[in-house]
Amino acid sequence: MPTTSPLIWKSEHYALYRDSVVQGPYVARAISRTQLTSNYHSPANAFQSPQISFKFSLNGKDNELAPGQDHMFVALPKAGGGDVLETPLLTFSKRYVDATPVPANTYLAPNTKLKIRVDMRPALAAFKKQGYFTTYKGDKIYQQDFKKVLVAGSAAPMSWDFDNLVNKPELELKDPDGDGIYEVLLTLNVPAEAKTTAGEWQQSINTADFPQYTSDYPLSDALYNLALEEARRAVEPDSTFRTGKEWAGVWTRDISYSIILAQATLQPRVAMNSLLRKVSADRRIIQDTGTGGAYPCSTDRMIWATAAWEIYKVTGDEGWLTTVYPIIKKSIEDDMLNAYDPATGLVRGESSFLDWREQTYPRWMQPVDIYQSENLGTNAVHYQANVVLAQMAQQLGQQAVASKHQQAAAQIKKGINDHLWQADKGYYGQFLYGRKFLVLSPRAEALGEALSVLFGVAGGEQAQTVVQRTPTTAYGISCIYPQIPGIPPYHNNAVWPFVQSYWAMAAAKAGNEEAVLESIAAVYRPAALFLTNKENFVAENGDFAGTQINSSNMLWSLSGSLGLVYKVLFGMEWEANRLVFRPFVPQALQGNRKLMGFRYRGAVLDIDMQGFGHGISSITLDGQPLPDAAIPATLTGRHAVRIVLRSEAASGAAAVNRVANLFSPETPAVTYANGQLSWAQQADVKTYKVLKNGQPLTSVAATSLPVQPAKEYAEYQVIAVASNGLESFASEPLAVGSEALSRQYQLETVAPKAAMPYKGFTGKGFVEISKAKNTAVTVPVTVPETGLYAVDFRYANGNGPTNTNNQCAIRTLKMGDNVLGTIVLPQRGVAEWSNWGYSNPVLVRLTKGTHPLTLAFEPANENMNGTVNQAMLDYLRLTKVQ
Repeated sequence: MPTTSPLIWKSEHYALYRDSVVQGPYVARAISRTQLTSNYHSPANAFQSPQISFKFSLNGKDNELAPGQDHMFVALPKAGGGDVLETPLLTFSKRYVDATPVPANTYLAPNTKLKIRVDMRPALAAFKKQGYFTTYKGDKIYQQDFKKVLVAGSAAPMSWDFDNLVNKPELELKDPDGDGIYEVLLTLNVPAEAKTTAGEWQQSINTADFPQYTSDYPLSDALYNLALEEARRAVEPDSTFRTGKEWAGVWTRDISYSIILAQATLQPRVAMNSLLRKVSADRRIIQDTGTGGAYPCSTDRMIWATAAWEIYKVTGDEGWLTTVYPIIKKSIEDDMLNAYDPATGLVRGESSFLDWREQTYPRWMQPVDIYQSENLGTNAVHYQANVVLAQMAQQLGQQAVASKHQQAAAQIKKGINDHLWQADKGYYGQFLYGRKFLVLSPRAEALGEALSVLFGVAGGEQAQTVVQRTPTTAYGISCIYPQIPGIPPYHNNAVWPFVQSYWAMAAAKAGNEEAVLESIAAVYRPAALFLTNKENFVAENGDFAGTQINSSNMLWSLSGSLGLVYKVLFGMEWEANRLVFRPFVPQALQGNRKLMGFRYRGAVLDIDMQGFGHGISSITLDGQPLPDAAIPATLTGRHAVRIVLRSEAASGAAAVNRVANLFSPETPAVTYANGQLSWAQQADVKTYKVLKNGQPLTSVAATSLPVQPAKEYAEYQVIAVASNGLESFASEPLAVGSEALSRQYQLETVAPKAAMPYKGFTGKGFVEISKAKNTAVTVPVTVPETGLYAVDFRYANGNGPTNTNNQCAIRTLKMGDNVLGTIVLPQRGVAEWSNWGYSNPVLVRLTKGTHPLTLAFEPANENMNGTVNQAMLDYLRLTKVQ
């Protein structure tokens, strides 16, 4: 279907025209402002490899084989075979690799039935003989905690999302005859899973009460109207937002990012209702369920504050301001105690919106490690939350509060620029991570990079550099870059349209026309081809099928499309007492555009804009010059705004860093024996960086390094560096000889021993802590010499899985009245009370002698559950690290 419409933007992968999008044989076309057609069909099922990689899993954990050591089966029809393919009888923990050659241009047949069988008798024998099975990592799974055997893998319905395997009963292997042989029958490459989109969209809901947009570009107009219709569909009967067609309910981060993009102005009352739905009974912002029981492993709930402030700036509603101010203040005060790191000035917690562990973190990181990490996007969110609270406080005459949070914001901004900025790359790193010593992941994180520019963490030339040099893939800016190997698309190897819209806003603020235009194209392409605003798509091929989860009518995606009009093209910026226009129209989109019936407080604006560029030649209100291009908040009635842009070509080299969609090396798995660190060789990896206590020690080409236990604490990590310079994540920190530097203090010697029949503890028992039991436990510790010590606790928390729910236990570590830090005890598995691990370490300088350390339940330690805040404690561990 060729097009004769004028070209706007083109790459080797797709082209954007005045009325259409063309991607190979696929064409989407705007028939009118209210009608779109598309012949797009997902190719996801057409070219699947018959090489099926998979692993077994006990209880939904990645605990059978080391990373990169998957079973491999070639799912090709066998000569004389029946309809069902069958693996050999595999043995749990022993790798199987099918050496069957795969002919060229041979793919997995649709509806391939595969029976997978595994011999669990060695594991079951270990349960019977010693009461537990030891995994390849040395972890013990006790018989009473053994729930089920599942399979994860590369071909749907399998996935590599271990945390969610337990939610997919079709992936559970069963042993109906009790002989210890578990099996499951799967149907692979089901054609119905190659989801199709409609061939046509025609507006069917009246949206005339919303602002009406018209331009010289029919495609832009139609996609705006599509987004308006979907925005109306996204409102539930109770007048709150629905997150997506396939996502019911109100989610804190989703609604907040959507409100900031467009919904504050489009549907302010629904936005208010939705934000207030995410407030707890004790007037705190709710962190959605997530890693390890959510808060404080996840702390990005504070984007709620920026959304609430956006609503105030749009509406001027003083009642709203006085309602949200104490909620934000109380929530930030909790975070200051539970998540702020005085050593770095940063805030701890999971990446904002990238809340699916293995999609953006190394596999070895447990929820407690994610709590320890300090992420770019989440810190940008906390920076802006403090800025917002300070502005609210000033508006309400609370100058002392304003000053306090201005200082807090400045400290976070300094921490981001001191610890996350990469001068050699020209953009920020993804996060600090580790255990007792944190290192920087050099990966780019698109939303965090965008927010750093938008919120002013990066300013001036630094902001321009971020936009110019952050890697951008063929179909848009991927959530992270480079991608993580062996992890299917969702956050990894994916583009999210709402993130692309934030990137467009950041590019406009930095004055980068090329990045603005490319971002608009990257939002318009999928919306037009798919005829809906999807949640995400695969970075590698631009397809909506193939990501782990997806949804049509996605709230933040459709809000991002609207935001391109309001916040980029017309450049609307709301302030406390005015609406300012800072338009940014790429030259390729020059011409006339109108936004009619746009409501701003007591006024209705009919806005007419001509030209291109990001400089205003003239702006008038009802024919009179408009000072500072700003509509005062006091304006009432209907008025005409006319903007004429300077139509000047952008000056300077505002480049876009287009890169191939590459993957980093696999994270090394490092072991220590006989005085040597060792790890497996990886293909195309030339060198391995070795870190000691978070600092570079050496680089080697070999896969081993001699190290000897020393009198000082030594924690080692290895980073694989590919020939193209891309780096893996650092390996799990491995402490060598630390036993001699550690002391254990059994908790049952200072508090009543719990009566539960759990296994795996040391000493003579363990102690239960809850909101009612042992709310303060004091342990006298003997410090042999003055120095820096790590204090952590061996604990169990079986109140929920590692990836959802809200029952993370939280406590405050004190010495007398002196607060030393927060101890976080995340969930480790549903009813897995014999699954023991360590809390986060709190680093504290102690003098020689005996000190009473108290683990106390403080008011700020309330979790998101509000009722269950419980864990079992085995012992306190004191380790000298310096």
